[in-house]
Amino acid sequence: MKVLYAFQGTGNGHVARAQEIIPILKKYASVDTLISGHQSQLKADFDINYQYRGISLLYNKTGGLSYRKTFTENKFLEAAKTIRELELSQYDLIINDYEPLTGWAGKLKKLPMIELSHQASMSFPETPKPEKKDFLGELILKYYVPSERKIGFHFENYHPQIKKPVIRKKIRNLNPDKKGYYLVYLPSFADENIIKVLKQIPVQWKVFSKHSKVQVKIKNVEVFPIDEIEYLKYFESCDGILCNAGFETPAEALFMDKKLFVIPIHNQYEQECNACALDLMGIPNSKALNLQEIMKWVASDHHLKVDYPNDIEDILVNEVLIL
Repeated sequence: MKVLYAFQGTGNGHVARAQEIIPILKKYASVDTLISGHQSQLKADFDINYQYRGISLLYNKTGGLSYRKTFTENKFLEAAKTIRELELSQYDLIINDYEPLTGWAGKLKKLPMIELSHQASMSFPETPKPEKKDFLGELILKYYVPSERKIGFHFENYHPQIKKPVIRKKIRNLNPDKKGYYLVYLPSFADENIIKVLKQIPVQWKVFSKHSKVQVKIKNVEVFPIDEIEYLKYFESCDGILCNAGFETPAEALFMDKKLFVIPIHNQYEQECNACALDLMGIPNSKALNLQEIMKWVASDHHLKVDYPNDIEDILVNEVLIL
């Protein structure tokens, strides 16, 4: 069996999930990999056969999705040309983690494909969403990767085709501890905006930033360049995580029994849906870097126990490859 695993390069979650899934797939099939997108800070630790610029969501300095930058800095004509020219007929199955080029090429050429992603969970009506629906956001979730077969990942099993998060081994192998400091990963915000707020809260903050090239400390806020080894070291022993309302980082924080506070990226409907689901689980959130809300969270001792089993191989064998 020959499989193409295609995944999105925007954000780190898709790469992290691929690092767990691809070695398992290679036990059962011949696997090629394809990535598109240009906003991930996490580097793949496996060979990539095809790489494209693709379409990425771009942000402004205050933590919001910038429609202007997204529509002016992406090369849509180049992406459309790639979709037309992609030759995928040699594959028995395309596994798609929210990757639009193979998604549309597969649909137009009627190729066997299954979407295996967090975003796939958004297509099920049982998935929590804000009362006020975002029309454009719903369209993006529906048409960014047009697929008939879907298996989604989410914080809870809202539907039989929605599975618990894939927690990477690098997280499962950590020994959680609490040493009194807080970890911050808010790549959609400018460093100066983060520091301005956090220096007013008298605890130690470890901020990992895609904007910073060197390590700096301003009062009680220490800023680090993106480095996975350093990040995991501080992740292991922090008291809590302050991050955007993506999927993988909040899921890993819950798995590690860390306090969690999320800020959905403005205009990013998927993150608003994630924040809604987490809110139902009792996890606090705010629409911006809200000083009072973050201070209240730091002073609290709220924890949430979750059960995220290591069952991705069973899912792949029994529901994706159907061996």
